[in-house]
Amino acid sequence: MGKIIFLDVDGTLVDYENQIPESAVQAIRRARSLGHRVYICTGRSRAEVYAPLWDIGLDGMIGGNGGYIEDHGQIVTHRMISAEQCRRVVDWLHGRGLEFYLESNNGLFASEKFETAGLNAIRLYSMGKGLEGAEKITVRSAFPEMIFDGELYRDDVNKISFILNSYQDYQDAKEAFPDLRAGTWGGKGEKALFGDLGLKNIDKAAAIRTLIAYLHADMKDTIAFGDAKVDIPMLKCCAYGVAMGSGGPEIKAAADYVTGDVDKDGLYQAFEKLGLLKE
Repeated sequence: MGKIIFLDVDGTLVDYENQIPESAVQAIRRARSLGHRVYICTGRSRAEVYAPLWDIGLDGMIGGNGGYIEDHGQIVTHRMISAEQCRRVVDWLHGRGLEFYLESNNGLFASEKFETAGLNAIRLYSMGKGLEGAEKITVRSAFPEMIFDGELYRDDVNKISFILNSYQDYQDAKEAFPDLRAGTWGGKGEKALFGDLGLKNIDKAAAIRTLIAYLHADMKDTIAFGDAKVDIPMLKCCAYGVAMGSGGPEIKAAADYVTGDVDKDGLYQAFEKLGLLKE
């Protein structure tokens, strides 16, 4: 077994226009042909890992920021919030008038008014990422397979994202659900656009260690790539960490190497520098 490579998706493998650079595809396929393994390690649930990603050729994935692990089609572990926890969160969000969506491997299930209520937040998030035409994006184009009339009391939910009307919504969610991990995304601090609730005591680093043990591999052979603060634990736990040039200052400070931007062949450049493309 060669190196075991873990790639964040958004901002690392996929650019801010949701495109996969061709150079990244070439790098992954070449590395795998030489005996290296490549896994995506993402906050996305499996339902958000669309065919173009799998078509690159991957050995598996870590999803839900660590709650789901898959190797060559086999589920290694899948931890979800309970049906009772899901019901409590859904009722709390409804009571507070916050729109949300449930992230499940079986799909993304939107609350009743998410399509309209989420429009501004989705556009602001896309603008922040530098997405061309962000001011015209719709919720349906941002989430092409989102389900808008599905059951919301579920037992298959990885985590729940909700629109923040204010930063106080996040603080109150954190207090209301001490049995869950509360977070924010879409911006820094009080500028965050979304809150989320998921399982405690899971992250990308813990999931990587679980997968390495399952593979009977060695952590000394691991390499992680990321672009955001949430990726820092996996960069620190792996033997070598790479930050994308388009990433933030925190992850760049935590990395062993900073490569080019995601949309400027940064992934390919790093694979080449690390000798992953040579016989």
